[in-house]
Amino acid sequence: MTASESLRLFRRGKVREMYVVDEAHLLMVASDRVSAFDVVMREPIPGKGVVLTALSKFWFERTREVVPNHFVAERDERSLLVKRAERIDIECVVRGYLAGSGWAEYRRAGTLAGEPLPPNLAESSALPEPRFTPATKAESGHDENISRDQLASTVGAPLAHRLEELSLALYLSGAEYAMARGLILADTKFEFGLLDGDLILIDEVLTPDSSRYWPADQYAPGKPQPSFDKQFLRDFLEGSGWDKTPPPPPLPPEVIRGTAERYQEALRRLTA
Repeated sequence: MTASESLRLFRRGKVREMYVVDEAHLLMVASDRVSAFDVVMREPIPGKGVVLTALSKFWFERTREVVPNHFVAERDERSLLVKRAERIDIECVVRGYLAGSGWAEYRRAGTLAGEPLPPNLAESSALPEPRFTPATKAESGHDENISRDQLASTVGAPLAHRLEELSLALYLSGAEYAMARGLILADTKFEFGLLDGDLILIDEVLTPDSSRYWPADQYAPGKPQPSFDKQFLRDFLEGSGWDKTPPPPPLPPEVIRGTAERYQEALRRLTA
């Protein structure tokens, strides 16, 4: 029997489930499901849930001095016992490099999260300084990038300032550690909740699902970078002709295998 079989389902997300343990705790279970462009693929990525659980545990323990978090204990290789908090429905994204939707916005408007950037930056360029680029969190459909002013209007200026401050501190701590192990942390997202009035880090943290990791020894701005995250999967989907609405196309065995290998390599490099 798994740790969750006798518990009541609290929430089912794209790639994980939350179960009620008691009034103060939840069990967070990571599956092998994988999503891209906010659509869950039909095929799982073998071992992905184990990697996400191991890396989240590692980073929760490592970042406690930056901000308290909801991690209590590891239950098994796929599940973490966590404190139950009131989730803030904002994706707290931090970008240190120009990639993904940030690069698309810059090419279109010369901005990032609605704020100007210097001209003539190339794809994958390092930003002058890490940027906080929040987004609304959607249960289904696409998350929407918003400006810092929009965030302040949504949650209030004091909370918006604190979310930005903590997100940047977490990114800088993670990026420094990753670089010492040969990885560039290009961008990542964090989620926060309120527990007894205090802001804490929740969900997962600095995993290949929520972060873009590049090998530092192969970094070459001006083009997409090789990565240890699901960019390999996204690249296949971009070239498949799929319109990014359900249902997704079947994933070939080499894409499933290649994605799994990249997740495992991120775990090995960061925790070895």
